[in-house]
Amino acid sequence: MTTIAQRRASTPRELTRVADRISFVYLERCTVHRDQNAITAEDADGTTHIPSATIGTLLLGPGTRITHQAIGVLAESGAAVAWVGEQGVRYYAGGRALSRSSALVEAQALRWANRRTRLAVARAMYRLRFPDEDPSGLTRQELLGREGHRVKECYRQESVRTGVPWHGRHYVPGEFTAGDAPNQAITAAAQCMYGVAHAVVSALGCATGLGFVHSGHELSFVLDIADLYKTEIGIPIAFEVAAEGDLDVGSRTRRALRDAINKKRLLDRCVDDIKLLLVPDGPKADPEVEDRVTLQSDRDVTVPGGRNYAVEAHW
Repeated sequence: MTTIAQRRASTPRELTRVADRISFVYLERCTVHRDQNAITAEDADGTTHIPSATIGTLLLGPGTRITHQAIGVLAESGAAVAWVGEQGVRYYAGGRALSRSSALVEAQALRWANRRTRLAVARAMYRLRFPDEDPSGLTRQELLGREGHRVKECYRQESVRTGVPWHGRHYVPGEFTAGDAPNQAITAAAQCMYGVAHAVVSALGCATGLGFVHSGHELSFVLDIADLYKTEIGIPIAFEVAAEGDLDVGSRTRRALRDAINKKRLLDRCVDDIKLLLVPDGPKADPEVEDRVTLQSDRDVTVPGGRNYAVEAHW
């Protein structure tokens, strides 16, 4: 009999592409086990099977327990895992990358290491968020100023649209309930978006810490990507949820955001946007399925791996 530990690792072609996955699955008050290549959620009402390779991010809410084997299959499938509590979503774990190619992370490192190209990517990110503006020629400080103005204006417009009073953004770390309903909803939406963005960034094999707008944090690039959809998806949904009442704001925001992400096929967009930002001309091979190892030679030439290149052995 083949045990779980003896099963071979899945190849890239056997795994579900990140763009085709469920954005996130939320579980609470249950025990999560593994059954073959699926996870099971067991509670008082019975057992639910969920194929691990279809999950982008698994959100574990209050009262959940998860086994070592369940975490193992989620990691092998490239699924991200986040623990969710009363204080909002926090990202604590992640699976292995779906990609076996280093094409995207190498492109990311090259564009990040040069000040000129790093600023060019930041401008491209701004252009994706606000296509009605041309950020060409803007300095970093000017980009930050314009972004701040656009976000404040988004808050104001959503307040008018939904009829929800808005008194400014207030968030106290670790005190989710300290803010009013719209602030709680915005916090919950933002943290959910961070989890989804982290799942995509990790699945594509990118470096989470090499950000082009954010810096100094292990999730800088994740924050960059999540912010691309803040004013389009996160903030509007937060105000809509707040307009419905003050109870269970966090859970209602997660459900509304999950539905919107699936409807808008946001994972598809995340994948396409990351590739566009890092490799504008497009990679020659699909980094999600390419599975080969090369060796570095002189003048930026690579040669096939798995061969001995010694001409004559003197040892």
